[in-house]
Amino acid sequence: MIRKTVCALALCFAASHAYAAKTCAYKIEGNDAMQYNLAQITVGSDCTDVEVTLTHSGKLPKQTMGHNWALAKTAEFQAVANAGLAAGLDKDYIPEGDKRVIAHTKVVGGGESASVKFPVSKLTKGGDYTFFCSFPGHYGAMKGKFIYQ
Repeated sequence: MIRKTVCALALCFAASHAYAAKTCAYKIEGNDAMQYNLAQITVGSDCTDVEVTLTHSGKLPKQTMGHNWALAKTAEFQAVANAGLAAGLDKDYIPEGDKRVIAHTKVVGGGESASVKFPVSKLTKGGDYTFFCSFPGHYGAMKGKFIYQ
């Protein structure tokens, strides 16, 4: 009986570790010259969640040169960014309830940081995704490829 219990516990322990959640964390910076320091983020299939931390390495306030990090399908990101204009700074230039937005941080100013965590279940392996800053006028320069393998 003890042997069966030990074997059962060992199998439960192994199974729990085989399906353990793995958060893959990425850091990205935005600056006063409207640039991200990364042009691509690649997420592996072993990740269950993605956490992105955006740091604004500049000095200007968010009202003047704010940045966020937003993620959408490449075919939709420009429309999301344009729709964000009406949302305004208080809503982080992201349309409220917009299903096209997979994830986003709040808008930060110089010296500030913000993070967002989301499950990879919101993504399709091999899908075409773009990360971008939705602050008005920034998405043309502040964007990059987001790859989920």
